[in-house]
Amino acid sequence: MQFEWKGVMPAVTTKFNDNDTLDLKMFRKNIEAQIDAGVHGIVLGGSLGEASTLTSEEKVTLIKLTAKMVDKKIPVVMTIAEQSTKVAIAEAQKAQKNGADALMILPPMRYKSTDQETVTYFKDIATSTNLPVMIYNNPVDYKIEVTPDMFEELLKLDNIQAVKESTRDIINIGRLQNRFGERLKVLTGVDPLALESLLIGADGWVAGLVCAFPAETVAIYELAKAGYAKEATAIYRWFLPLLELDISPQLVQNIKLAEVATGIGTETVRKPRLELQGKERERVLKVINDSLKTRPNLPDYKNLKPNGNLDLV
Repeated sequence: MQFEWKGVMPAVTTKFNDNDTLDLKMFRKNIEAQIDAGVHGIVLGGSLGEASTLTSEEKVTLIKLTAKMVDKKIPVVMTIAEQSTKVAIAEAQKAQKNGADALMILPPMRYKSTDQETVTYFKDIATSTNLPVMIYNNPVDYKIEVTPDMFEELLKLDNIQAVKESTRDIINIGRLQNRFGERLKVLTGVDPLALESLLIGADGWVAGLVCAFPAETVAIYELAKAGYAKEATAIYRWFLPLLELDISPQLVQNIKLAEVATGIGTETVRKPRLELQGKERERVLKVINDSLKTRPNLPDYKNLKPNGNLDLV
């Protein structure tokens, strides 16, 4: 497998049974749906995957199972989201040992590190492994921004190669690409800004609602990259109310509820999270059900030719 930071990479949810164990049967079903839709990689153990609640052993289980399922056809990316450098390095090495092809690294958890501390943290983890690394830049949720000057220092390491760009400042994609060119691959991490990001040059999309709607997500990416902006926009406008469920503190509950609606997930979350209730549950269900009523037919997005004709399936 030739590794590339590009395409749609689902930040998959972690499935749980009612007794708080991993639901590997439903996890397999969802991963199979992602593979069938043509995703370009799988991201495990992110915030959408309830990383902060997973044990180290559970992470290994998910890595091994996913690596076996994808069979080297697409990369498995493991998220590193820890409170200390020592633990983060141990998890990175464990991920590599058990079949991960790359890492997505979040800044230090629970501590708002300085720029120097943040850069040192990322570099210490990256130098502990030879796996390719993507930095997760999300100052909205994690209060730490990785600036272009910080990337200048980070890119001195050959295996730091990409960024999950979630600043919600779409101009930042151009800033990074103008400064670093091919040295830094940029993947958008904000679902409601994904099409705009792809059309101005983002290399890929670390997606959330793809967990419930894999085909629609990949179709948007493939259409956008093949030059079919009008067709991609039509699907994207339908998708937008759903995509906005990703920018919420309850994104896990929202997206798991959507997975139930499309038959490839369960609603079960791990405490302290609770399933959606009351008016908020009704609101989210309405968004999902209204969207399902108008779910679009998709073109043959796996066989697109630039400037070719689109056949609806």
